[in-house]
Amino acid sequence: MNYLHDHFFLHSATAQRLFHEVAKNAPIYDYHCHLSPQEIASNHRWSNISELWLGGDHYKWRLMRANGIAEKFITGDASPREKFQAWAETVPQTLRNPMHHWVHLELRRYFGIEELLSPASAESIWQRCNQWLAESSFSVHGILEQFDVRMVGTTDDPADPLADHRLIAQSSLTTKVLPTFRPDKAFALDNPTAYRAWLKKLENTAQCEINSLPDLCAALRQRHDDFHAAGARMSDHGLDRCPAIHCDEADAAAIFLRVFAGERVNAEDKEKFIFFLMVFFGQLDAEKGWTKQLHLGPFRNVNSRMASLLGPDSGFDTIGDTAQGAGLVCYLDALASRDSLPNIILYNINPRDNYLFSAMTGAFQDGTVAGKIQFGSGWWFLDQKDGMELQLNALCSTGLLSRFIGMLTDSRSFLSFPRHEYFRRILCNMIGNEAERGELPDDFDTLAELVSNVCSGNAQRILSR
Repeated sequence: MNYLHDHFFLHSATAQRLFHEVAKNAPIYDYHCHLSPQEIASNHRWSNISELWLGGDHYKWRLMRANGIAEKFITGDASPREKFQAWAETVPQTLRNPMHHWVHLELRRYFGIEELLSPASAESIWQRCNQWLAESSFSVHGILEQFDVRMVGTTDDPADPLADHRLIAQSSLTTKVLPTFRPDKAFALDNPTAYRAWLKKLENTAQCEINSLPDLCAALRQRHDDFHAAGARMSDHGLDRCPAIHCDEADAAAIFLRVFAGERVNAEDKEKFIFFLMVFFGQLDAEKGWTKQLHLGPFRNVNSRMASLLGPDSGFDTIGDTAQGAGLVCYLDALASRDSLPNIILYNINPRDNYLFSAMTGAFQDGTVAGKIQFGSGWWFLDQKDGMELQLNALCSTGLLSRFIGMLTDSRSFLSFPRHEYFRRILCNMIGNEAERGELPDDFDTLAELVSNVCSGNAQRILSR
């Protein structure tokens, strides 16, 4: 049987029919990613496959290091061709890692190459990919159109003036590219000097002075309004856990002034400050009908020596084991008690907490909006077959799969859109197999509606609120 054949992951006739007739050609709503707005605005083109495939992809970098590849050939000064060769030496060692699927799906879907990448095939594949990249149609906009990407949600700091988003909106690109309000730097009290520098940048963008907590909140509200005017309908927060210590405005104001004066604060005061701002951000989202995303749980930059050399997002993060339940209850209840609970998507990084997160969503549904509180798709270390199946099973067992917003790439790479295909095959296989076992109704139209909604319909409706 050919590798990655038309029916791979699809182990029943119903699964195959659901994928090929319903899921395969559904449009993509990639509502959370880390694609560069600048590259989208400039309709960027790549000089070679290494730039496109290996630049900034810490998933690949981790595997190359695990394969004994020197850093020179990963993030160092080796030539693009040498880095590609090092990657080609690594790929055959990734059998049973999801990367082996992703790499070869990308070669097939973008470049029409069915040959396996290996040291022996590297030169031929290098040449063929670069020939494709030289085509005028192979650009950021060309890729978005090729994969029928209807919407992209980038990840943007409130201090970002959104100039690239304005250029995108004025372009002929049919894909909606919307900013996502990600104010994590507002919580970064550990380094008062860096915090003051960020406040100055926010001042310039919001065109106001920031000397107090009310000033900060006013600037953040102004930027939230500006993001809304630019099309934003989502916010996002990357935290180790939700804060669990209540904080009123007076305490938060005092903490802010100490940091503003250059004083370092302790962990308890930082958590209290985060709580105050997180409630404030939740209220802003609720006022505008936005959806708030909570990415919780990772341990970041755990290899301090390498992180100091290469910076964040270089492959030195891992699954965290921080207790999540108490903070989530505290935060969600604080918003609900203020009648300010926005639409929320909870993303979990530790599979032990799948049922904790999934069951939590049911405790805060209020009947006003279908799918208001969601257990988000398998994230980061869990965005592979096993992780997706675990997430789907927890969601199905405690909530409504029919209202699930579905898959996203969470990627910095424009070659990641086949991740949607990967997820859709897993979804169709799960539903199709259960139907053939008599565990779901033998009603193709009903099953097709479910698949269609999870692949794109629910995302489209949620993002148009």
